Amino acid sequence: MDKVLIIGGSGGIGAALARRLHARGTPMHLMARDAERLQAIAAEVGASQTAGDARDEAALAAAITAASSDGRLGGLAYCVGSIVLKSIKTATASDYREAFELNVIPAALAIRQAAPALAQARGSIVLFSTVAVSQGFTNHAVIGAAKGAIEGLGLSVAADLAPQVRVNCIAPSLTRTPLAEALTRSEQMATAIARLHPIDRLGEPEDIAALADFLLSADSSWITGQVLRVDGGRSTLRPRG
Repeated sequence: MDKVLIIGGSGGIGAALARRLHARGTPMHLMARDAERLQAIAAEVGASQTAGDARDEAALAAAITAASSDGRLGGLAYCVGSIVLKSIKTATASDYREAFELNVIPAALAIRQAAPALAQARGSIVLFSTVAVSQGFTNHAVIGAAKGAIEGLGLSVAADLAPQVRVNCIAPSLTRTPLAEALTRSEQMATAIARLHPIDRLGEPEDIAALADFLLSADSSWITGQVLRVDGGRSTLRPRG
């Protein structure tokens, strides 16, 4: 079985995905910048690992080379992200630059380098967006722009790499991850946000990882170029008027 590379695989959705892949016997290579957490999850799931920041092109290249040492790569999941809550009135050029440098550019570079090995294995790529791209929430100018770029990247790359490589994007709503802790640590705030969803709870990493696992598997072999929403119905339903 070909390896799957998870970039951002030490916490939140990336770690949940690693555990799911491990449960079905998929070999993995994990990359993350928190070496201690990376080592712990890699040991748990029996994965090889590269400690490094996805924005470091040398570290990114090393992870891809290690994951595809036999010239094949079964899947690539780019789970790195950020939550920058600023309006157009307060966001700076640095805010936008940093969001793109973390969310978009390493994903594109990783795909470019991994594409030959993915094509050899007829592999799958999974990227991550946010429900805010389609809904236009206040104070989401920075992250909405960056994740909107991720959706555009995913669609373009899906066309470029078809039919050998499938590319899909997952757009979650607010999920209880370390990244979102500033929004979820207050139960009052978490409850208020949960009530905005027709299925009135926040997402859990496992909710998102379940779809990513499916998209990386052969069970989704006729699915590509899609933005799939795991958002408790928030993007499409308004049952409370």
